[in-house]
Amino acid sequence: MFDPLAQVIGLLRPQAVFSKEIGAAGRWAVQYVGFGQPAFAAMLEGRCRLAVEGEDPVVLEEGDFVLLPETPTFTMTGLEPAPVQRIDARTAPTEGRIRYGRQEGAPEMRQFGGWFSFGSPDASLLVSLLPRMIHVRGVPRLTQLVRMLGDEAARAEVGRDLILERLAEILLIEALRAAPARTAAPGLLRGLTDPRIAAALRDLHGDIACRWTIPDLARAAGMSRSAFFERFTRLVGMQPMTYLATWRMAVAKDLLRQGGIGLEEVAARVGYGSASAFSTAFSRHTGRPPGRFADEAARGIASEE
Repeated sequence: MFDPLAQVIGLLRPQAVFSKEIGAAGRWAVQYVGFGQPAFAAMLEGRCRLAVEGEDPVVLEEGDFVLLPETPTFTMTGLEPAPVQRIDARTAPTEGRIRYGRQEGAPEMRQFGGWFSFGSPDASLLVSLLPRMIHVRGVPRLTQLVRMLGDEAARAEVGRDLILERLAEILLIEALRAAPARTAAPGLLRGLTDPRIAAALRDLHGDIACRWTIPDLARAAGMSRSAFFERFTRLVGMQPMTYLATWRMAVAKDLLRQGGIGLEEVAARVGYGSASAFSTAFSRHTGRPPGRFADEAARGIASEE
């Protein structure tokens, strides 16, 4: 059985993990400037308040885990008001420990947090299918994975980067598994909570070369065409054929970046009857023909669309 979520994570290609322990005591407040990369935190001790731009504030407690797939500006504070210190994660130290608020004595709050990057130039497109904020309670495995990430990031041994990439992939999948998806915003995760829409998504991801139609997908879901169209659009956040086209283009870009695959084969793998039909669709979607995209990717200058 195909796993659409695992396919999306695989194309995102998480890499370059940075992590550190953060402690605080007394009155403290920090605001991290949004930087568009995934950030995570596991609460080890105490409590703090988290306010993510565009989301309702939450109080984080020991055992909580938070993941922001495309980190916007957020503020983290103690439970009492304090002047806000602004921080840019991209220029902040990426190793060691950080202490906010009162410096002497034992910390009242401890968490292990960090961020990483996605290797895919199409990350924003794929991340748009995921929840904006994932807040999970009572899943010790997530805290264990965060600790493993931190331990591995601190080592300078053979295979370190590969292990970090795999751990980041596992962390993402575990977080999405544990997320309260039924209350999440429209997206892939929300769609996968509905058994009928999930059946159509698995069939679609399992064979994107198929010439899918709305009636085909509705049959896979065991629904009427109109009911399927309405439910898919409401839960996933885009119409079925738009989702299919978006996914096909993401896979096509990945194949073109790999190189060594002819245009006819790429077209066939993503469901187009000819290279010319694929080239027309690809150019319309990305603003440039696939041959040029592949050349730019080979030279490391293919930009995100």
